[in-house]
Amino acid sequence: MKIFTSARIIMLLSLLCLGTVFLFPLWQITLEAAQFPGGLQLHIWINKISGNEKNIVQNVNILNHYIGMQAIHPDSIPELKYFPIVTYIMLALGAIAIWLNKAWAYLTWFIVMSILGILGIYDFYLWLYDYGHNLDPTAPIKIEGMTYMPPLFGEKDLLNFYVKSYPHWGGVMLGVSIIISGLAFLKQRASKSKRKFNA
Repeated sequence: MKIFTSARIIMLLSLLCLGTVFLFPLWQITLEAAQFPGGLQLHIWINKISGNEKNIVQNVNILNHYIGMQAIHPDSIPELKYFPIVTYIMLALGAIAIWLNKAWAYLTWFIVMSILGILGIYDFYLWLYDYGHNLDPTAPIKIEGMTYMPPLFGEKDLLNFYVKSYPHWGGVMLGVSIIISGLAFLKQRASKSKRKFNA
């Protein structure tokens, strides 16, 4: 039973949680309107953008055209290319931390992942701000002073749409991964203190 509560096993669980970012979207933005029963769901993955229907990006781009928002071109978004690489690197560093099994290694991984998580959310905010504020002045529909930035986290009205923006399972599990790595550090530090006390 002891092995299941060791810092190594806790850290391994952390890495498994991090790996789920390749299985589930990080974030979901839902556009609800009377003409779209069920809403348009935009899924932001670690390496792509998809949704609840095959041509979701094309349909959202058509809507964006009328209000002057930029078209979404996943191939031109650099984050979708280097975020997976960063994730692979963190998985490798996490494996090294397990091999070292030192409190400082778990703490370092926890700090680096926390910083990367904060930077990722900030980058996503900038991405939403740019799409919502840099509007085409020749758009068919123009409302003076109106911007169309979706909420980073939460819900709001945008013209005739009700927009929801929340983490999806990949984002949730990424957060869980960081928390669990912190527990691995605490566990290893407590184990070290116990060994010193018993020596």
